[in-house]
Amino acid sequence: MKNSLSDSAQQLLDIAKLAGAQSADVLIVDGTSVSIDVHEGELEHAESAEGVDIGLRVIQGDRQASVSISDLSKSAMEQMAERCIAMANEAPRDPYCGLATPQEFATDWDVDQLELYDSSPKPSAEYLKEMAVRAEASALSIKGVSKAQGASSALSDMTIHLATSNGFSGGYRRTSHSISCVAISGEGLSMERDWCGESHSHYASVPSPEEIGYLAGERAVARAGAVRPPTGFFPVLFDERISSSLIGHLVAAINGASIVRGSSWLKNYLGEQILPSNVSLFEDPSRKSMAGSKPFDAEGLLAKPRHVIKNGILEGWTLDLSTARQLEMKSTANASRGVGSAPSPSSGNLQLSEGMETKEDLIAKMGTGLIVTSMIGSTINPNTGDYSRGASGFWVENGQIIGPVNECTIAGNLLDMLKNIVPANDARKNLSRVVPSLLIDGLTIAGK
Repeated sequence: MKNSLSDSAQQLLDIAKLAGAQSADVLIVDGTSVSIDVHEGELEHAESAEGVDIGLRVIQGDRQASVSISDLSKSAMEQMAERCIAMANEAPRDPYCGLATPQEFATDWDVDQLELYDSSPKPSAEYLKEMAVRAEASALSIKGVSKAQGASSALSDMTIHLATSNGFSGGYRRTSHSISCVAISGEGLSMERDWCGESHSHYASVPSPEEIGYLAGERAVARAGAVRPPTGFFPVLFDERISSSLIGHLVAAINGASIVRGSSWLKNYLGEQILPSNVSLFEDPSRKSMAGSKPFDAEGLLAKPRHVIKNGILEGWTLDLSTARQLEMKSTANASRGVGSAPSPSSGNLQLSEGMETKEDLIAKMGTGLIVTSMIGSTINPNTGDYSRGASGFWVENGQIIGPVNECTIAGNLLDMLKNIVPANDARKNLSRVVPSLLIDGLTIAGK
């Protein structure tokens, strides 16, 4: 009879203890995934994966090491434990490594309330292909779409279990289903492309393939005839489609790993105002059916909602146990890890305060400026926050969109930018990161 993940994790912990491990934890990931790509109505690529990976982390005093394998046999586990212990004994000293104490572990959670797993019948590979074909066909039906780069549909089903040598054991299961499509307008050097895609934990929550393809096609056609915008200092509106990337730079700067390295432009701003006073950033790992939701983190600590930024004031860093110990703080239960690595801090579901005005209201207020709908490349100075990214979108004059633009660069300083954001009210609540369109009064645009 096949062992449960809980049994396999405890078996490996027992083997590691007998081999000489002082303390250890085990992470097991058992999953399946299917991905289908189509092009011109025909199957272009199909990929299916199924398997279980098991990771062991051994901590010997102030040294640690991690090893992963895909074989749950007893002999493989014994070899794994011996190798991991030997590696840990020779690893560099790390006075901040270590498991959570039993008092810190999560002891009460209801994973069913999170609705991470879809128990309905799993879509077949043929169904996924049909979804992708329909998305591509919908994009091609839009007048002005010259071709589709392709469409994809995928699903995954993953069970995760974490166990430690000092008493924690817990797991949960999550599913996801996604559809995406890329459409192209124009010909030759005048081609422009855009896309649409969504991923959800429940199959029925994904928009129809026709809707995905339609939006991809409409967006590609809207970009036809794009020109370079003028160079100068102008207002810039980050469309809701990409505004979360701006908040992503903020999240990276408050990550505990960046803070302990001293390589963050926000390292001296704890307790200081970094957003407008009417804007907050809230992290909530308990939101139902979200990719960033979880009952506990990768070190067994209970995941709890928290204000990252409240009324513009930076409330705290994003921490796991190691970074918290280095900073003489408490973990925010933000540890994440792969089966072959030690934990590190990472953010999950985030929600930025919305404003009272629509995106159209903000466009009307812009006068002359740029609406950014896509970005490429990234040059961010982690120490100063100096920001420069390639962008494309639409040009606005007298509060009206006059046409698409591309091949430009926008630049500024992230701290100055974030202090002056004006949020719209158009955030999509069905995403893990709920961020509305964001207007910034002025950035340097390098165009023609």
